[in-house]
Amino acid sequence: MPEKAGSKPSDSERLFFQAAIILSLVFGTGFWLLMYLLNKQEDRAGAPVDDGPPLAMAPDHPRQLIDFSLTNQTGHAVTRADLNGKYLVVSFLFTSCSLTCPIVSSQMGEIQQLTTNQPDVRLISLTVDPDDDTVPVLAKYGEYFTADTNRWWLLTGDNAVIHNLIGTSFLAMDTNSAFGYMPGNFAHIERIALVDPEGRVRDYFDGLNNDTPKAVVNEIHQLRK
Repeated sequence: MPEKAGSKPSDSERLFFQAAIILSLVFGTGFWLLMYLLNKQEDRAGAPVDDGPPLAMAPDHPRQLIDFSLTNQTGHAVTRADLNGKYLVVSFLFTSCSLTCPIVSSQMGEIQQLTTNQPDVRLISLTVDPDDDTVPVLAKYGEYFTADTNRWWLLTGDNAVIHNLIGTSFLAMDTNSAFGYMPGNFAHIERIALVDPEGRVRDYFDGLNNDTPKAVVNEIHQLRK
């Protein structure tokens, strides 16, 4: 016989509603925890080590660009010797990154425009994920950001070589990240580094700061003096 309107729910109905509430709490909590971690990662990644964009190196202990042999997005070999005597604007990326990397690459595109008539400037983007970021993948990525293949090189190659280059010349390993599984596990891959013609890393800039392209160009101008 059907229950009358307003009658108490059966045990099975109560059990169903209790299970639904528990599942909602579990998945809801998990979702908000994930969003919290993502936001914390973005906040930490975008935080400068100094108050302004440039993020200064200790002047008495500058990093040096080491020797390497890698391949650019056109399939041509690029070595340390090919960059001698140039100001290098260096960024870091992995093409599957959808958060900070596209922003940094857009900033590199603006720097490319601002240095159009400056033949002593080269732009370099090093993938932290060379296994997936092959030459064809980087070629397509570079086309999306209108990279001039004569002036802006996206480099890939042997995993050990490229990670040694980044770890020795530019970035420390990130030992505190909740996202330690990310390619390379380097800290602050959103930074843009400036290398002088002698291969010394002179400054780091916040690649998420809209003022960075002009700050990079101004710093190159000051170094020329």
